[in-house]
Amino acid sequence: MKTIFSENHLLRDAKTELFGGELVEPFERPSRAKYIHDRLTQTSFGPVVPPNEYGMDPILRIHDADFVQFLQDAWSLWEAEGFKGEAIPTCWPARRMSDKKPNFIEGLLGYYALAAETALTAGTWPAAYASAQVAITSAHEILAGKNAFALCRPPGHHAAIDMYGGYCFLNNAAIAAQTLRDNGMKRVAIVDVDFHHGNGTQDIFYRRDDIMFASLHGDPMDAFPHFLGHADETGAGEGVGFNHNYPMPPGTTFDVWRRALKDALEKVAAYQPDALVISLGVDTFETDPISFFKLKSEDFTTYGADIAAVNLPTLFVMEGGYDIAEIGLNTVNVLTGFESV
Repeated sequence: MKTIFSENHLLRDAKTELFGGELVEPFERPSRAKYIHDRLTQTSFGPVVPPNEYGMDPILRIHDADFVQFLQDAWSLWEAEGFKGEAIPTCWPARRMSDKKPNFIEGLLGYYALAAETALTAGTWPAAYASAQVAITSAHEILAGKNAFALCRPPGHHAAIDMYGGYCFLNNAAIAAQTLRDNGMKRVAIVDVDFHHGNGTQDIFYRRDDIMFASLHGDPMDAFPHFLGHADETGAGEGVGFNHNYPMPPGTTFDVWRRALKDALEKVAAYQPDALVISLGVDTFETDPISFFKLKSEDFTTYGADIAAVNLPTLFVMEGGYDIAEIGLNTVNVLTGFESV
């Protein structure tokens, strides 16, 4: 299996995250990708190659053009005001407020942000753009009849049509799925195995029947992003019945989690897609600092094989995972389990 990876992920190197009332070193940091890359190399898993350049068009097939322009302009607007720290939103158009888009950068940040933990920095846009090119290039591997691993950083599954947050700016998995559709595939399924609900992916495809979405995640009553991810969210309009959520409580063990995965994969098989996209977050690991599931390293190998048993062209798109010392092991375990079938 080929891995697509861009060194431009290093341009995204925020120094601050709002967590527990403090500004801390971000959990989503450059070393996450390094540990995965190193593990791929150590295990001789397969070739690691840079992405091709596909430009903005595939991104704009998913994301609002004004939102994308904001991501490109935000840091220069922030600097122009003389602010010294990283750009973090401080106010939002909350319930019963106007939805008019402000001109000032402080208001723009809140207008487009879904959470306050994710700082924008000078390198955010070029890194997010490169991450999207990784996903698009990987989708073209699928179109060529191969499986692939998109080692994306920053991740993407929290990025909605016109919102960023949860460390995500452009929705890499959604962009990849749309690329598959735009190049002849009639149906695509996305299964999100990250600990956190793929709220952005759900937002993008909620009214569509050509891209099915399933997410296994911590119950939003207890876990970020809190306001989407309940089991009764099953789609709208033409998308009714094509959105599947599996919220699970604190302390969920692998046997419970695996039953949810098997149910999601059965729905994928019944849907009969042309390809499967896996939003691969390994923050379900038992010692991840911002999750509460209890998967062990060997469990990742097991569920990689479960995914392979569906027997579909499969694209893995990297999302979360914040036990950084173990992220490489757990990520490559999934891919190794998949390849073992």
